Parts: sequence; C-alpha cells; structure tokens
Amino acid sequence: MRILLTNDDGINAPGLEVLHDIAIDLLESLGVDDPDANIWTVAPDVEQSGRGRAISLTEFVRVRQVSERRWSVAGTPSDCVLLALEDLLPSKPDLILSGVNEGQNIAEDTSFSGTVAAALFGMQHGVASIALSQSKGFRSQGSCPWETPRNWGAKVLAPLVRQKWPDDVILNINFPDRDPDSVSGIQFTRQGCRDEQIIKTEVREDLRGTPYYWIGYRGKLSNPDQGTDLRAIYDGYVSITPLHVDLTHETFLTEMKKLWTD
Repeated sequence: MRILLTNDDGINAPGLEVLHDIAIDLLESLGVDDPDANIWTVAPDVEQSGRGRAISLTEFVRVRQVSERRWSVAGTPSDCVLLALEDLLPSKPDLILSGVNEGQNIAEDTSFSGTVAAALFGMQHGVASIALSQSKGFRSQGSCPWETPRNWGAKVLAPLVRQKWPDDVILNINFPDRDPDSVSGIQFTRQGCRDEQIIKTEVREDLRGTPYYWIGYRGKLSNPDQGTDLRAIYDGYVSITPLHVDLTHETFLTEMKKLWTD
C-alpha cells in the first residue's frame, strides 16, 4: 500500500511529523514490509490554513524536493495533491492522509479547511482520502496534545481502511483536546453547525499609523446537538464524519421544483 501525506500547515509543521508516525503504525498493522518506503509526502512550503479548495490557476507553482519521497510546494493543499498525482509520484497512491492539522476542522470550518480540501481533491481523483485534525483551545493550556493523534491515529484508521468507504466520500477525523488516556472513545458523527458566529476581526495599527486587520476565532463554545462532530469533540471523543462534495439541499430542491411545473 502506497500512502501520500499532505497538509495545510506546511512542510515543517509538527502535525505532519505526527502523521508520518501514524502512517508507519498503520502500514505495520496492515502487514506492509518496509512501511517507510511506501510513504510519500507533498506539502505546502508555508502554512495555507483557510485556503479551502483553492488551486493556483493564475500563477506558476514551484516545487522543491526536500529529501527522498518528500517535496515542498509553493502552492495550496489542492496544488500539492494534484502535483503528487500527476507528476511527482511514480504511480497513484492507495490512500491520501491530510493533516494532522493543528486545530479542529469541524462544523462549518470544513468548508474552508485546506486539510479537508486536500482530501476532497484526492477523492475526486479516485484515491481514498482522510483528513485528520487535532483539536486545541478547549483546555486551559494552549499547547496542542500531539500524543493524542500519535496514540489513537492508527487504531482509528486501521479498521476504516480495512472496511473501506464509498468512492465519493472522504472521512474527516478530529481528535479531542485531551491527553491520550483521557479520550472518551470514538463516535461516528454528522457535520454540526455552531449556534453563533465565532470568527472575529481585530483592527490594529502599524508603526506608521496605518490600520490593518487580524482575522481569528473567539474561544466561546456553542451548544451543539448530540451526534454532531462538535458535540463529540466537546465531550472528549474522536469524531469520524463522512463528507462529500455535493452541497445540494435536497429538501429545498424538492420545494423549488414545485414553483415551476409544465
């Protein structure tokens, strides 16, 4: 089994190192000989968080080989997957793992997540793909508990890889902001929606007196429904959500069709 690793936090992100460890553990659990030789990495040269499904159509993209089976791309996560599949890998991988993102990708965050976008791009090209993210900011400490995905990653992935899933689906996995021994378990969830807006803007002033803006998140928790990715993460569970590209609201589509009849 050949695995492609990518992310949106960049080639030097700690989560990418964790993802490599997860991939090693996964391949060993599947009985693959020499697992490291079956792992390829193509990731952005700098952080691309929040870039969603963007691809570089109006500018060229530079690629730098960092080491054997490892490349850095001056582009988006989707650029990375495209270049990996079309140019850099000797053959199509069997699995794409995107992450481990530093910060959760749940609820409405999934629509602009570069981590999720890379997995969706891989799925559209016929490769089974999984996005992985490590939640942070739910505890008083600000550090990211990287040992949680490192400990739980392969245990979560191995049964899924053996089971497989529909060709038009990716799996979005989020680990809770807890130490490994404090994780409540695993829940299969649907995508949630926060009951209030948490994105904020903050105006500041540079040394020349010119204003500029930072865009970020408020840390306030919402009150999500049971069965959602939000609730699972709040309650300390690993959340696994099947996602697909089709954003059609089927119920309202039916209502709309009633407006126009022959």
